[in-house]
Amino acid sequence: MSISKPPSLLSATLASGSSLVLLQLFSRVVTFVLNQALVRLVSPQVFGTTSIQFELLLSTILFLSREGVRNALLRTPATAAHSQDQATTHRLTSNISILPILLGIPMAALSALTYLGTSSSTTSSQPHFRTSVILYALAAFFELLSEPMYIRTQNELRFHVRVRAEGMAVVLKTVTTFLVLVGAPEDWALIAFALGQTAYGLTMLVSFAIACSDNLDLRPKKVVIQKGNHTEQLLFEPALFKLSVAMTGQSVVKHFLTEGDKFLVSRLSPLADQGGYAVAANYGSLIARIVFQPIEETSRVFFSKTLPSTTGTKITDSDKNALRTAATVLYTLLLTFAHLLLLAVTFGPPYLSLAVSIILPRKYLATSAPSILHVYVYYIPMMAFNGVLEAFFASVASPADLRAQSRWMLVFSAAFIAAAVGLARGLGMGDAGLVWANVANLALRAAYAWRFVRRFFREHGAGDAVGWGRAVPPLAVLTSFAAAAAIVRGSAVAHRDTAMSLVAQKGHLATGVVCLLGCLITCIIFERKTVMQLVSSLRTAR
Repeated sequence: MSISKPPSLLSATLASGSSLVLLQLFSRVVTFVLNQALVRLVSPQVFGTTSIQFELLLSTILFLSREGVRNALLRTPATAAHSQDQATTHRLTSNISILPILLGIPMAALSALTYLGTSSSTTSSQPHFRTSVILYALAAFFELLSEPMYIRTQNELRFHVRVRAEGMAVVLKTVTTFLVLVGAPEDWALIAFALGQTAYGLTMLVSFAIACSDNLDLRPKKVVIQKGNHTEQLLFEPALFKLSVAMTGQSVVKHFLTEGDKFLVSRLSPLADQGGYAVAANYGSLIARIVFQPIEETSRVFFSKTLPSTTGTKITDSDKNALRTAATVLYTLLLTFAHLLLLAVTFGPPYLSLAVSIILPRKYLATSAPSILHVYVYYIPMMAFNGVLEAFFASVASPADLRAQSRWMLVFSAAFIAAAVGLARGLGMGDAGLVWANVANLALRAAYAWRFVRRFFREHGAGDAVGWGRAVPPLAVLTSFAAAAAIVRGSAVAHRDTAMSLVAQKGHLATGVVCLLGCLITCIIFERKTVMQLVSSLRTAR
């Protein structure tokens, strides 16, 4: 089987990535401004309940119901179907896209009932708690109803549909929450967040329904196919259904690894500290949501439709061009993330205390938020590396690969729990210890995915296309960042007794600006040729 890559696929994927970044930038700027008001309108206890516990409930329902099917169906060919065989395959894969709805009904009920039955008395005694939980479960179901249409538009490369839908949904969610908080009694705080999430789910459903209004029939239909001298009735495309089942099963472990910190925080920390953790996560992951999440999702689409699975495909010489294009895209992202890591580690710790004192609401300074934000300096780059490497893995892995990864993820889960409890309780690091455990967890997962990437290219005759050397900045750049790190840390020590304000810290800030410019100039001098080569390769591929 040869690699099938539509000529416009990379262009469409790059356009999708740009659109999603702009969407995230717009929506996050709007929500950031409104969230500044939200965190000041509600107590840390309410913010912790909604942003940690309710969000964990929501993500559990959505992730376990749809993630496996969504990733599997991204491998559906992007070309339009005209022949009888292609039309049959399209019908069978469309039937699979309905599974998240069917899974979502029991998942929403089971998750909500489990959460209601296991919540602490401190949490469940808050006004309108049960009603809010029901609304969050209902919001998740509304969003799952749009999943078949989401999968259809993604496979048709109509990325603008999602951009518009999520843009409107995020804004309406935040505005609804804000208006209810301002206009309703104070004890409606939980209801305000629940209504905001419900508005998000309904907006997603209506937006995708309008975009797919030419065919809103979601009923599964059996297809009769001819096999030799007899006919068979099928409901699902066998290979994609098998892959969907494997990925859905794996999503249980993956979800725990992804959201394990929230789960442990919700069980180990008081509500006030949960609010501090939520605020820190919202601020700390702002860059991740604006830039890295769209990159991860669009790269998953690109790799899924560019590359074959690992199951017994014979690659011709012409197919290797697609492999090298994929390798170039991967290395471009990894090299970018390597520079992000250098910037974060060099300039984050010496200036974070000043940023926290300015941005963080005063009532959250006494929570765990400041200590957590200091760890996010290392957490965000690791999220970026792991995100794109696991996107590659999810795009091409066979069911056997998924089973092998699931076994290793069980090991990573045990290591994460041990590290989290040991750091948070044993060493007294509190919630910051949970984030450090997550950093280690992401590093292990990224290393496993990188090992798979190396094996994948080697098995497909392009082993020379991958290697860490291309993703690591040159020695001169590393040296410049190391020197800058020493200088700004010395400046931080010199200004540690100075008031935490922009005016009082102007000398420290000036030092940082000069060092940053020096690092950027070094990058331009020593990496201009590498960047131009990568850009040229991507333009050729387009």
